[in-house]
Formats: sequence, structure tokens, C-alpha cells
Amino acid sequence: MNRLALFLFISLAALTGCARQYVIKLSNGMKVTTASKPKLKNGFYTFKDAAGNENKVSQNRVLEIEPASMAEEEKTRFTPPKPK
Repeated sequence: MNRLALFLFISLAALTGCARQYVIKLSNGMKVTTASKPKLKNGFYTFKDAAGNENKVSQNRVLEIEPASMAEEEKTRFTPPKPK
């Protein structure tokens, strides 16, 4: 019985460690919160949103991807770099 309880506890801990939200900062100043880690496929970051729908964002539009726990609210308004 103890081995079964230990196995279930380790399995639960492993599964909850995978549930992490990420914040994607885009070049137009928007922030997108994801329910899964974005993965780069064929020039697009693919991820699931809070409703579980699959979404894509072009790699060229992404400035930064970070875990939601590390994302800080910026005190100043975000401005994208100006083209040269």
C-alpha cells in the first residue's frame, strides 16, 4: 500500500510541475498568456490558450517568452523599437 501511495504522489507531483503558464511579449506591445509552453515549429510558436485551443504566432512578432511567475508588470508603457 505504501508503494502505491508513493507512486501516486510522485506521479501527481510530476504532472503538476508541467502545468505552467507563459507570457509572450509581441512586437506590437501586446502580451499573450498561454496555458502551455510555446514550441517553435516551421517559423511559428504554437501553444494552447486558457480554453485549450491551439494558437500560432509568427516567430518574427515575438520579442520575449517567459514564465508568468517571472513576468513583471512594466511601470512604463511598452514601446516597440522603431524600424530603421
